[in-house]
Amino acid sequence: MCVDTVIEDDRWGEAGLEALAERAARAALDWHGIGAAEVVVLGCDDARIAALNADFRGKPRATNVLSWPSQDAPPRAPGDRPGLPQTDELGDIAIAWDTCRAEARLQGKPFDHHVTHLLVHAVLHLLGYDHENDPDAETMEATERSILQKLQIPDPYQEEDR
Repeated sequence: MCVDTVIEDDRWGEAGLEALAERAARAALDWHGIGAAEVVVLGCDDARIAALNADFRGKPRATNVLSWPSQDAPPRAPGDRPGLPQTDELGDIAIAWDTCRAEARLQGKPFDHHVTHLLVHAVLHLLGYDHENDPDAETMEATERSILQKLQIPDPYQEEDR
């Protein structure tokens, strides 16, 4: 497996994004039984991710993480897990320091746990998961919980479920 980490914001280097991205991607891929795959992760700031969000989604504002799968996911019934990609090149991820830091603080979560969750979430998007409807969101969240549990990271949705 290859995770190519590109650091545009030095704070990501200090936070160990390379190791976090490798750990998150490896856990998500192992959970799916995928051995060989390539992912690119860009560690950037809010200004950069806002520009990317505007260019690719028409939403000119910062967000925590974006992903660009290299393949479109084939159609599936709501709530079904996607089929495995037919390529080793899964796609690209961008993650924004400022938004991630603010969210972790607001939610009272360790920064590395929050970032790992967002990276797992983004890798699942590269694998064809989405959360456009309730059944798909439930499937994606259950998969995230299972992967994060293996990494000994508490359920990120626990507060929302109460």
